[in-house]
Amino acid sequence: MAIHFPAIVLLAAAAALMFSVEVAAGHTFSSRLIHRYSDEAVSFWASKGKSMTSWPKRESVEHMRLLLSNDLKRQKLKLGSQKQMLFPSQGSETHFYGNDLSWLHYAWIDIGTPNTSFLVALDAGSDLLWVPCNCVQCAPLSSSYYSMLDKDLNEYSPARSSTSKHLSCSHQLCELGPNCQSPKERCPYTVNYFSENTSSSGFLFEDQLHLTSVGGHEHQGAVRAPVVIGCGSKQSGTYLDGAAPDGVMGLGPGEISVPSSLAKSGFVSRSFSLCFGKSNSGTIFFGDQGPENQRQSSFVSLDGKYNTYVVEVQHYCVGGTCPKQSGYQALVDSGSSFTFLPSEIFTKVVTEFDEQMNATRFSIEDFSYCYKAR
Repeated sequence: MAIHFPAIVLLAAAAALMFSVEVAAGHTFSSRLIHRYSDEAVSFWASKGKSMTSWPKRESVEHMRLLLSNDLKRQKLKLGSQKQMLFPSQGSETHFYGNDLSWLHYAWIDIGTPNTSFLVALDAGSDLLWVPCNCVQCAPLSSSYYSMLDKDLNEYSPARSSTSKHLSCSHQLCELGPNCQSPKERCPYTVNYFSENTSSSGFLFEDQLHLTSVGGHEHQGAVRAPVVIGCGSKQSGTYLDGAAPDGVMGLGPGEISVPSSLAKSGFVSRSFSLCFGKSNSGTIFFGDQGPENQRQSSFVSLDGKYNTYVVEVQHYCVGGTCPKQSGYQALVDSGSSFTFLPSEIFTKVVTEFDEQMNATRFSIEDFSYCYKAR
């Protein structure tokens, strides 16, 4: 049961306090606590030549307001420590370059000691954070190759980072460990993506990801979080054609992802937010759980596992009509530009849409349901 006292009683009681501590051998140590807005404090600071004209008269309305204001600030500090969020040390901004970088969303991050900057694609459909490293087959990193960039992209070198250490084949996060000849060998990795023949491979390392913390107040602080990094020496498919030339940050629910690593290390809760504006650029925050009153949708398992963010779509509605049996499971993926429907659901939706449209229909390449606007 919680007991609430009137605020003005608590404020008045804070004006003068004393405490004593009794210890062995009959000795007692005492210390006087002087409130910083008390008359004694005013006199003390005045003796030091500091003006106290900004302090209101004791027990006045202004005095009570000042005390209450400071109490609320301290409460916000406590709440802020419980609701800490993190964002990349170079800022929370995400960037969108359209067709120049394959319609993906990007953010600048810093890795290692000394830190090296990378422009990584943000992908909620995968788990691993990998960057080009000891390149055998990588995309070009020169800014002259990309019209929208004003500086060269970087290549990660574990040997140049004093905080880098390789993951062994015996590590619990080494999925390819059983393929190693010795448990002490470096852990290899290979990630295959949905795009045809697109992959990244190399070895896994642990290094520091540089972040900035922000709580329920304006104070910010630097954070260095240990995360698993893929040293991507060989890429294929669209990763050689301009998509994610400087790496990918996997934001999936897997144990190896950055959100999972931050949660396991106790920095933030196991959550993050990606928010996009009309320009498609936006922000990213780790540990963001949104407002308390927002509605939530639970993720569902796929083949009994929670390896990706999958939601249950109950049904689709066109206008006021909801076709029967139009529910399905959908993957939430920041690397996709469109919403894709199962073929049988798509047929139901577009058929109903076409029936309700009062316009002349025509088709263009890849889009069968287009209409002439009046």
